[in-house]
Amino acid sequence: MKRSFLRASVALGLCLATALPGAWAQTANPRVRVTTNLGDIEIELQADKAPKTVANFLQYVKDKHYDGTIFHRVIANFMVQGGGFDTRYKQKPTRAPIQHEGRAATAAGLKNQIGTVAMARTGDPHSATSQFFINVVDNAFLDPVLIPEGDPVPRFEYRGQVVENVPRNQLLNHPQLWGYTVFGKVTSGMDVVQKIRNTPTGAGGPLPTDVPQTPIVIQSITLIP
Repeated sequence: MKRSFLRASVALGLCLATALPGAWAQTANPRVRVTTNLGDIEIELQADKAPKTVANFLQYVKDKHYDGTIFHRVIANFMVQGGGFDTRYKQKPTRAPIQHEGRAATAAGLKNQIGTVAMARTGDPHSATSQFFINVVDNAFLDPVLIPEGDPVPRFEYRGQVVENVPRNQLLNHPQLWGYTVFGKVTSGMDVVQKIRNTPTGAGGPLPTDVPQTPIVIQSITLIP
C-alpha cells in the first residue's frame, strides 16, 4: 500500500517530463481549473521556474488522470493532498517518476508557503508522479535546501547545526535536504481549499488516517484558455 509523502521525523506520508504538443506548450505560465464537489480552485503553474514538473502535471491533466480522483489526505495544520486515488480508494496507475527539480525552483523563488502547490513523493526524491498537495500553512521545512558553492563545502548550516569541509556530493544527496518541489500557486478558490482543510477526517478504505469522511472528489482538472 503506497501513500506518497515524506515518512521521516515529522511522520509525513508525502515523471517522466513530456514535451506537450500544440497549445499545451505555448503559454509560459498556464492556468488550470480544479473542479471539485466543493467548488473550483484555479492554479497558476510556474512553468518558468519548474518546467519539467509543470509539463508532467499538464500531461496528467491532458490524459484526464485526475478526473474522479479524491483528496485522500487532509491535515488541517499542514496540507491537503490528492491526485492518486479514485473514489474507491484504489490507487491509479501512473507514468514513470520525474527527476526532482526542487532546488532550481527554490532558487527561482518558489517556496512551500500557504496557497502553493507542490509534488508529493515517497522518501525517494525522484519518485514524484501524479500526486500533489496544496500547502494550507507556511511549511518552510519542506523547502529544498540550497547547497553553498565549493567542494568540499567550507561551511554549511542546517537547523542550528554547523558542519565544515563536507564533500559537496554528500550534501547534494542527503535525504533530508531534497525537500519538495513547488510548481504552482492557487490564484482563486482558497475558500474551497479552506473547506477541504476543515473537513472531518478519519480512516477510509485501506488508509488508516487523515481521510475526509465525506469524499472530496476532483471531478476534473482542465486547462484555462
